[in-house]
Parts: sequence; C-alpha cells; structure tokens
Amino acid sequence: MNDITPLLPRERVPALDLRLTPDGSRFSLADERPENFTLVIVYRGLHCPICRTQLRDLEGKLDAFAQKGVGVIAVSTDDEERAGRTKADWGLERLRVGYGFSLESAREWGLYLSAGHGTTSMGVEEPKVFAEPRLFLVRPDGTLYFASVQTMPFARPALADILGAIDYVVAKNYPARGEIESLKEAIGDGLMPA
Repeated sequence: MNDITPLLPRERVPALDLRLTPDGSRFSLADERPENFTLVIVYRGLHCPICRTQLRDLEGKLDAFAQKGVGVIAVSTDDEERAGRTKADWGLERLRVGYGFSLESAREWGLYLSAGHGTTSMGVEEPKVFAEPRLFLVRPDGTLYFASVQTMPFARPALADILGAIDYVVAKNYPARGEIESLKEAIGDGLMPA
C-alpha cells in the first residue's frame, strides 16, 4: 500500500518545523509572514551535485525573491552534520538550510523517496533512504499555491522562471491551479459532461 500523500493547491500544507544549520535555531512555516509566498525547496542532500548547483543559484537570487515578498528555505532529510557541511561546503552563507526533515514528513508532503546507491560523483555516500527534490510556493495562509515534484534529480524548474511567474501571478491575482481532487467532483460540479 502506498503511503504518499498528494498535496492539492488551495489546501493547507502539513506542518514544517525544523532546526536550521549552523546554530540550531528553529524554522516554523506557521510563523513565516511573507508578503506573497514562502518558497520551500526540498533538496536530496549533501551527496547531490545537482542540488549543489540549484542551491548556489538560489543563494544568488535571495535578494530577488525577497524583493518579490518571498521567504526562502531549503530542507532535506539529512541530519545536522550533513546539513552543516552542505551550508559550509557549498558556500550558502545566507540561505536558510533546515535539517532533519523526517521521511514520514516527506511522505506527508507528497515526496518520492529513493534508496541510496553508494557514493556519488561528489565523493559523498548517499543516505540509505532520502527524499527526491520538490519545490513548493506556499501562501502566507499556509495553503499550497504551486508545487513541482520530481522522482529524479534532473530537469528542475529554473529559479529565474519562478521569479518571473511570481510577478505575473501577483499582478494578475492568478489563482492556484490543479485544485480538482477527483474527476467525479468535476462532473458533479458541472465542469465536465457526464
């Protein structure tokens, strides 16, 4: 039986309460007060070279996200030691990096999990089990606006595209899409012929 939970736009996301490296301070999504969104990026962990590229790109775009009223955090299922190495080794001076995102929480957030397969091209051992990448834009009221889920480390949404989209959706008050939970619901609401 599958224990993954799909998240639907316009519905509340699960709680997200984590410690941040390097000082162990706390991050709570419920306490965030962005003007427009909180960007939550789930990265695979210290072992992932594509994650390193993505998070370094994100580090360079933090001011642009802040100017658009977007708070930013990157989280993984890595422990404190690995997350600390991620922040230090990857040069993530300003990006908030949360650690200890449990596998159970990853499933509540609709993430795919993978089994480790040894040492990566970065020379770092993969954990036994870890979450695959996902990107979320969460509204200040805690509801999901946008999600991009992946089963592989490749072909992630470009952060520059996300920045451009935020301008559009805020200016046009564009609604979150993908909200229909079931085909039966769409038929019953008269959105589709029976």
